[in-house]
Amino acid sequence: MSRIGRKPINIPAGVDVTISGNVVTVKGAKATLSQEIHPNITVTKEDNIIHVTRPNDNKENRSLHGLSRTLIDNMIIGVTEGYKKELDVNGVGYRVAKQGNELVMNLGFSHQVIMPEIEGITIECPSPNKIIVSGPDKQKVGQFAAEIREKRLPEPYKGKGIKYVDEVIRRKEGKAGKGSK
Repeated sequence: MSRIGRKPINIPAGVDVTISGNVVTVKGAKATLSQEIHPNITVTKEDNIIHVTRPNDNKENRSLHGLSRTLIDNMIIGVTEGYKKELDVNGVGYRVAKQGNELVMNLGFSHQVIMPEIEGITIECPSPNKIIVSGPDKQKVGQFAAEIREKRLPEPYKGKGIKYVDEVIRRKEGKAGKGSK
């Protein structure tokens, strides 16, 4: 049995979970999220606890068991606390700013890189070299942060680029020059 899949999910106060067929809808203070669960997986709600079960030990069902439980748990955490990704911008002249609902980035190109805020995601720029992406949907927050990072990946020689706050860039030594004769 899956160690993650068999854990029960506690529903906190203020969160409403609705299960209709294989669609689970979670409504909380921050947002309403819904997820379609694979038909092989059974989701049941008893009082304030959700149980996720699988019909048999097929390889596909075993992998879907833990995934389904984690997706539901992530939705509950998202509507109560939300998710947040922080990015650092390193480099001379590299800066970011929020103008209206767009993120405007100067990343050493001849033009500014502009990314519009998507639905369900909030962008903050507390300083010219920090970006905070937050929202209730873990997947959307992670995907949008990855798209921002992709605009200027961190390079290993000087460490310039956009990186996650907790990311460690392995630095490389520069090219060794010829010695004097």
